[in-house]
Amino acid sequence: MTGTQPLTETSLLDLPLLRRGKVRDVYEVDDERLLIVATDRISAFDCILPTQIARKGEVLTALSRFWFERLGHITPHHLITTDVEQMPDAIKQHAPLLRGRSMLVGRTEVFPVECVVRGYLAGSGWKDYQRTGEVCGHRLPAGLRESEKLPQAIFTPATKAERGHDENISEVRMRELVGAEVTDKLRDISLAIYREAETYALSRGIIVADTKFEFGRDALGRIILIDEVLTPDSSRFWPAGVYEAGHAQPSFDKQFVRDYLEALNWDKQPPAPLLPREVAAATTARYLDAYGLLTGTSLEVGI
Repeated sequence: MTGTQPLTETSLLDLPLLRRGKVRDVYEVDDERLLIVATDRISAFDCILPTQIARKGEVLTALSRFWFERLGHITPHHLITTDVEQMPDAIKQHAPLLRGRSMLVGRTEVFPVECVVRGYLAGSGWKDYQRTGEVCGHRLPAGLRESEKLPQAIFTPATKAERGHDENISEVRMRELVGAEVTDKLRDISLAIYREAETYALSRGIIVADTKFEFGRDALGRIILIDEVLTPDSSRFWPAGVYEAGHAQPSFDKQFVRDYLEALNWDKQPPAPLLPREVAAATTARYLDAYGLLTGTSLEVGI
């Protein structure tokens, strides 16, 4: 099925399903490991759409692997392998389904916050700035335009919502949730990752306008990077060659889908509308383009 028809969801024998998120199905392998399967589901405005995006799960998995490896000198991470042939037998028996879209990872105690870093003024940050002149407690200079590059990247955490809408919060509120020491550590790691990734991506023709990270604490007590990293689902990727502040930007991420849905007479409540075939296909193309530009390679089917 990988690389041909979109994958809506999985149901694996011999592996307990821990949760089915907006995109990922997570299975318990043993006391120390989980299996994360990236499907081709796509969500927008807190709704899972009835249309899948072919090869999306492959892009999310391969691009996360790329970034985990590239950023490993900044922080440890939970990825063990994306090679199904190196996974336990209970997983290998489902290899045709899972190949190219699965990560065997170490289990962690997940911190209940999204670690968002913004280098440009867009999305909810732009809306907050228009209303208050601030983004998550950061007072910004007056007169900034939509999509404008910020004087320096800012850390703007959010509460996590597996279903429903994440809520932007201040660092003060984050300290109440996870403590001051953890907040400072997560902020510093997030900013360090963003700065390195933003510089690299720009050299490849992509602006990382903003992105979000997740972290957990492993059995050794270490804070480690988890989930997905710098993908078109977790980031705003803009083509650097046509960037111009003052308006919304073309993108390599799912903003293309949001823009289509915004043009409909839809109240953004379930059920979400179907996507036309051409919109789904164009979204697949954008995800694959992002992977190709960032890695310098094309994504083979089911690698």
